[in-house]
Amino acid sequence: MFGEIGKLMGLVAKIKKELPELRERLAESQFTAEAGGGTVRATVNGQGKIASVEITPEALAAGDAEALAESVKKAVTAAQTDASAAMAAAMKELTGDMDIPGLEGIL
Repeated sequence: MFGEIGKLMGLVAKIKKELPELRERLAESQFTAEAGGGTVRATVNGQGKIASVEITPEALAAGDAEALAESVKKAVTAAQTDASAAMAAAMKELTGDMDIPGLEGIL
């Protein structure tokens, strides 16, 4: 029993030490996704915040605002999904694959 507590305390110390660097690394990361056959590209940072949205002239020339809006939404969602997966993988690495409830929100 006390061995497990010792492991947990070591893990807490590791998280405390490495978390600031992990946050910085994720904040500097960028994740890009495309939609609409490549006519829309969205980039988000590691925290899922939109960094840029690019729309080709062809997408604008089509004149279909509804389709364009849907493509933007799909591209942003896909990029945010990639960023979220990277965060989850980073937390998994940091915690040694130990599932600790409530840690998801600390990044």
